[in-house]
Amino acid sequence: MAKKVTVRTLQKMKNAGEKFSVLTAYDYSTAKYLDEAGIDVILIGDSLAMVALGYENTMSIGVEEMSIFTRAVAKGSKRAMVVTDMPFLSYTTDIPSALTNIGNMIKLGANAVKIEASNDYIEALIKRTTQMGVPVMGHIGFTPQSENVIGGHIIQGKTEDATEQLLIQAKKLEKAGAFSIVLEMVPETSAKYITENLTIPTISCGAGRYCDAQVLVSDDIFGKFSDFKPKFARKYGDMKSLILNCAKQFNEDVKTGKFPSEEEIY
Repeated sequence: MAKKVTVRTLQKMKNAGEKFSVLTAYDYSTAKYLDEAGIDVILIGDSLAMVALGYENTMSIGVEEMSIFTRAVAKGSKRAMVVTDMPFLSYTTDIPSALTNIGNMIKLGANAVKIEASNDYIEALIKRTTQMGVPVMGHIGFTPQSENVIGGHIIQGKTEDATEQLLIQAKKLEKAGAFSIVLEMVPETSAKYITENLTIPTISCGAGRYCDAQVLVSDDIFGKFSDFKPKFARKYGDMKSLILNCAKQFNEDVKTGKFPSEEEIY
C-alpha cells in the first residue's frame, strides 16, 4: 500500500519544488477512484451544498450534512489526505463549540480541516485546533462563506496594497499553525508573490500556475455539474452526457421489454 499523505509529505513536496493535487469528493466511490488515481489531497468541500445537494450557496450546509459526507469519503481514501471544509457557523460562534465540531470531523475520519478567512479570532482558533492535534488548512482571497460581505464573486488582491494585505493575512495564518493556505480567485502575479514569501504550501483555486498545488471541484472536471462553470475550472470529461445516455437507454429498454434479459433474471 502507498504511504499515507500527511502534512509532512506536502511540506516536503513544496520544499522540493514538487506540485501536489487536490480534488473534492462527496461519496465513497468517488473518493476511492481519486485515491487510486494518485490525487494527493481529497477535500470534502462545502461546494457539495450546490453540486450535490442543489442549494443556492455554500452557506446552506450544516455540520450534520458535512458529517455524513466526511464519513463516506474517509472510508474511500487510503493514501490521500482527507480534509473537511468546516461549514458556515460551525466554527465562528465561539472556540469551544468550534473545537467540538472540528474534533467530531476527525473522529469521522478526516485528517485535517479547512477554515476560511484570516482575523484575530481565526488565528486563535487555528492555534487551539493545532494544539488539539488537528492540522488546519487556511483559505483566503475570495472566501465563499463571506460572499454577502464581499459583495459577490469578486477577484481579490488586484492591487499592490491588496496583495500585501493578503500576504499579511497569510503570514498570520502560517504563524498560527496552518499547514497550507488556499488562495481563491487571486491574480496569478499576486498568488506567486504570496507563495514565494511563505514557508507553507499554497493551493490555487483560480489563482494561477505558481502556487504549490491546484484544487478543483471534481464535478466540474468530470463534466457532471452543469449549472455554471467557473473560469478557472477545466472540463476533463462529460459525465452529464454519459448519465443522460445511460438513463435514456435504460428507460427505453424497460419500456420495450429489452431489460431484463435471460441472463439478468433468477
